[in-house]
Amino acid sequence: MNEQDKNKTNHDESLKNKQGDSGAQPSSWNRLLSKRWVFPAVYTAAAAIILTLVWVYQDAGQKPLNPDTAAVVSQEAGGTGTEAGATKNDPAALEVVASAETLAWPVASPADVEVVKPFYDENGTEENHVAAMVQYNDTFVPNVGIDIAREDNQSFDVKAALSGKVTRVEDVAVFGKVVEVTSAGNLKTVYQSLGDAKVKQGDEVKQGDTLATAGRSEIEKNLGNHVHFEVYEDGKVVNPSDLLPKR
Repeated sequence: MNEQDKNKTNHDESLKNKQGDSGAQPSSWNRLLSKRWVFPAVYTAAAAIILTLVWVYQDAGQKPLNPDTAAVVSQEAGGTGTEAGATKNDPAALEVVASAETLAWPVASPADVEVVKPFYDENGTEENHVAAMVQYNDTFVPNVGIDIAREDNQSFDVKAALSGKVTRVEDVAVFGKVVEVTSAGNLKTVYQSLGDAKVKQGDEVKQGDTLATAGRSEIEKNLGNHVHFEVYEDGKVVNPSDLLPKR
């Protein structure tokens, strides 16, 4: 074999080796993918990465707020949250929070009066539903407050059940004189069937201050001298008897 033939033979063998090497790579990859454990392993690794990212995200979301930021959030939320957040460094506001009031009887001496007509409870007994209906002419309406009177039918002083601002003083033909007091915490107390009013709209009153005297109303004239007492929270009427202290 001459030198030219040898070179040609070597060139052909080199090409075969290169083709063999390039074909080995897909063959090895295919063999790897054919293994049963490959896809579960890849899936498990991907799931672990995703879970790790979720944990990191949740941990970042659960970090405590900066005290100043928490105060701002509380103020935006309103209600007692506003007081708690905004009063951290305010002694005057802290005093207001510390002296938060509970509802008091709208009379000087609760032992001297009785509830002569209860609040109409939608989930109450049949006895409650009968006793808490108010008749006016030929119409029956549920009682949305409680009516308080003395056993001897004498008048008495009507007291502020909560501190607040007098937001209404009005004579209403059917209900008699009406006084409304708006208090902190979206609470409102309403006093009807009054005689002489001792306050005017815009007055600031403290719990226990005299608002008026008990009187009469057209809608409940059979009750004689009494006060019709209603309580509203966030604009919704609630049963005063559930909030008043036991006598």
